[in-house]
Amino acid sequence: MELRRRGYDVRVGKVGDKEVDFIARRGDAVSYYQVTYLIEAQQTAEREFGAFAGIRDNWPKYVLSMDEFPQTRDGIQGMNIIDWLLAGDVARP
Repeated sequence: MELRRRGYDVRVGKVGDKEVDFIARRGDAVSYYQVTYLIEAQQTAEREFGAFAGIRDNWPKYVLSMDEFPQTRDGIQGMNIIDWLLAGDVARP
């Protein structure tokens, strides 16, 4: 709902056998989001960051979680979801 409030058209995506939680489009801009409660286990990190593995474009990719110090890997930005909500539209290209 927050992405829609920010003016994005929001879809769920699938790349191979992996699901991307949200694909947000506004005009010609695209951003991708995975949302998880916490990334405590390596298995969770692999699942959330791995969902973007088949996406070969350069649009922003985010993993949002309640982690105080989120992980970032391979150009995919981890963010605390509360910080993301308070920051406004950080995904504006």
